[in-house]
Amino acid sequence: MARPRIKDVARHAGVSEKTVSNVINDYAHVSDRTRRVVREAIEHLGYRVNLAGRHLRKGRTGIIALVVPELDIPYFAELARHVIREAEERSLTVLIHQSGADRDHELAALAGFGSTFVDGIILSPLALTADDLRDRTGFPPTVLLGELLEEGADHVAIDNESAAREATRHLIGLGRRTILAVGGRDDSGLGTAEARTRGYRAALAEAGIAYDPAALLPVGSFRMPDGARAVERALEQGARPDALLCLNDQLALGALRALHEHGVSVPGDVAVIGFDDVEGGRFSVPTLSTVAPDKAAVAKVAVQLLQHRIEEATAPDGAVPGVQAQDRIVAHRLVLRESTQGHERR
Repeated sequence: MARPRIKDVARHAGVSEKTVSNVINDYAHVSDRTRRVVREAIEHLGYRVNLAGRHLRKGRTGIIALVVPELDIPYFAELARHVIREAEERSLTVLIHQSGADRDHELAALAGFGSTFVDGIILSPLALTADDLRDRTGFPPTVLLGELLEEGADHVAIDNESAAREATRHLIGLGRRTILAVGGRDDSGLGTAEARTRGYRAALAEAGIAYDPAALLPVGSFRMPDGARAVERALEQGARPDALLCLNDQLALGALRALHEHGVSVPGDVAVIGFDDVEGGRFSVPTLSTVAPDKAAVAKVAVQLLQHRIEEATAPDGAVPGVQAQDRIVAHRLVLRESTQGHERR
C-alpha cells in the first residue's frame, strides 16, 4: 500500500493541502474544528510528516550534535537523555559525540566535523581555550556548557563557585573544620573544578578557617577509582579529615569506598558531599549528599538557544531577529542525604 501523502489527508478531511500544512506546522489561525478534522484524518490514514524534507526546504538537516567529554560519566549520560528529549519536542535529532576531553576532537566538533550535516552544536569543552573559541567564522551555531565562557558565544551553566561555597558552608555548619577538596585544583583557571575550588576557599575564609594547599587532593580524572585513590593516599599519609568536598559524585562514591576500607565512619567521622546528583548516589551506602544541578533546565535552555541560532543562521536576512549572546545560569540545589546528616560536631 502506498504511503499516504498530504493530498490524501486533504481529500479525506475535505480541506485544502495548504490547510493541512498549516495544521501540521501548528499555525494559530486554523479553527479548532478544522484542526481536529485534519488531525483525525492524519491518524486515520497513518500519515507521517516528512521531517527530512521539511528541514531541507529550510536549508537545514534537522540534526544537532551534543559533544561531551565522556559518555560513561553518569552526569553526561543523564544530561544527554534530557537534551534528546528536549530536541525531540522540536523535531530535532541529536548526534552524540564523545570528545575524550581532547583538544583536537573538540576543535573538530566546533568546526562541525568538517561537514554540513549538523545544524548546530551543544559543546561541553574541557581542553579548548578562549582563543580557540574566539573566531568561529563559518562554523555552525554553538552553545557552550560549563565554565569556559567566551564573549559572543551562548553559554549555559550553574553557578559552580556559589554551589561549592554553599556545600562547604553546610559542612562547616555541621562543625567540620578539616575539609579536604577531592579533585580540587589551583583556582586561577577557567574550568569547573577551578570554579568549585574557589567556592570552597571562599567558604573557608568566611568561617575563619585557614586554607591549606595540601587539602586539595588532585586526581587524574573524575572517576570513582580516582576518588578512592586520592582519599586512600591522603589517609596513608596521615591526613585526618572530618569532611570531604568531592568535586563530582563519581569522586565522592570512590571516596566512600576508600573510607569504608579504612574503617572510617560516614558521617560519624567524616562527612562527604559531592556534585551532580547522579542516580548512583541515591543508592550508595550511605546515600550521598550532593549539589544537584537542574539538568533538565540546562538541556532546555541549551536547545532553545541553539534552535534560535539555527533559525537566525538559515533564515532570510532580517526574518529572525538577532539577539546578543546569552550567558544563562540555571538553578542548583543542595540535596542532603545520609553522608552528611547526623553526628554533628560542636
